[in-house]
Amino acid sequence: MRLAVVQMNPGHDKAANIAAAERLVAEAVAAERPALVALPELWDCLGGDRAARAAAAEALPEPGAEGGAAYEAMRGMARRHGIFLHGGSIIEAGPEKHLNTTLAFAPDGTELARYRKIFLFDIVTPDGRGFRESAAYGAGDAVVTYQAGETRIGCAICYDLRFPELFQALRRQGAEVIMLPSAFTLQTGRDHWEPLLRARAIETQCWMAAPATWGQHEERSGPRQTYGHALVVDPWGQVVASASDGTGWAAARIDAALTARIRRDMPLLEHRAAAGMGWA
Repeated sequence: MRLAVVQMNPGHDKAANIAAAERLVAEAVAAERPALVALPELWDCLGGDRAARAAAAEALPEPGAEGGAAYEAMRGMARRHGIFLHGGSIIEAGPEKHLNTTLAFAPDGTELARYRKIFLFDIVTPDGRGFRESAAYGAGDAVVTYQAGETRIGCAICYDLRFPELFQALRRQGAEVIMLPSAFTLQTGRDHWEPLLRARAIETQCWMAAPATWGQHEERSGPRQTYGHALVVDPWGQVVASASDGTGWAAARIDAALTARIRRDMPLLEHRAAAGMGWA
């Protein structure tokens, strides 16, 4: 399987973001001919204030029914290009709080998966700026994988990256590729983005595919910078594709034989099970 991870600079204009996503996906498909394309975290609306998030939020339909603008744009991209579309994440309208939700679609537009971000970004960066994602978003509680052709895909989002137990659970569910759409801050991204992605790949013996947001967007508290550097990492921890600054994408071929060989020669999952300490 060949895949492409998209790098965007979304703001809080939802219509402009949808147009940008459609353009970048079309360009990536034309240039790379991937079977799967992935968008970044909150590509539909990044930044703005509470009113902007509320306006962008979509109640998700029952599978097969018609959804909102971002939902239908993703389904349309999958159908138009004949690809699996991993929809990064969008703002899902919830009964009390919004949810940061991944959707995935088959080439015929069938919805394959919904994953709601489990670990929320409540931290203080080195410059003293605080982030409290849980003030606006609720957390999911389900480990989610789906099948894309012959490849099992695991779902995670951004801050989830810091919790290896989630990635081990995805591996136990059969994941061969783990998608990590992100909007990593510039400060944390400079020091932690690549090391953590490579670590999760090595630990799980999975490919890590990480679409990303890049550049500046406006929030109520002022401008914020996200790091970008969309990456694909192989199960040995080697970066095999990366995006530079700016919008664009990174693309790579997922080599199932390489995955199988690494897992055969260093059977980490079996060793965990044999340890008998409740880790498997």
